[in-house]
Amino acid sequence: MTKVRAISLIIAVTVLTVSSSAQHHSVVKPNASFDKMKTLAGAWEGSMVEGGQSYPTHAVVSVVSDGSAVMQDLAPGTPHEMITMFHTDGSDVLATHYCAGHNQPRMKMVAGNDPKVVFFDFMDGTNIAPGDGHMQSVKFTFVDEDHHYEDWGYNDNGKITVAHFEFHRKKA
Repeated sequence: MTKVRAISLIIAVTVLTVSSSAQHHSVVKPNASFDKMKTLAGAWEGSMVEGGQSYPTHAVVSVVSDGSAVMQDLAPGTPHEMITMFHTDGSDVLATHYCAGHNQPRMKMVAGNDPKVVFFDFMDGTNIAPGDGHMQSVKFTFVDEDHHYEDWGYNDNGKITVAHFEFHRKKA
């Protein structure tokens, strides 16, 4: 390799390194509820009660995309696996639920008075025709750093049923 080619290669690598490290990132405004959702990062196990029946379940929560999103994988590896992505949109916190029902309801956080509760209510969704069943809401209740509850409200043509989950952090 000639000296000129070697110097050109060093300059090109330096320019690419500098330009990639100078990428513009949007500013994520502090949001206490979104920060609370981030504390769920980890593996969880517990039970789900629906219609008077109790079922074992598990979930994995990850903070992804440089801290700008929280991904919950509910019942991973099962036919009922569902992903919910949480992220901020300005001062709002949104949740998009990728449902085993083949639709994607979007929910918006509703402000409340209890700092241990984060509640999301239906905003809109995709693949949801009028009258189709879909997740209507989800409420996260933070008991302590190793325990939380989730109450998922399902809208079946105007009738809401709730599945209650009780999770404890899985220890390594």
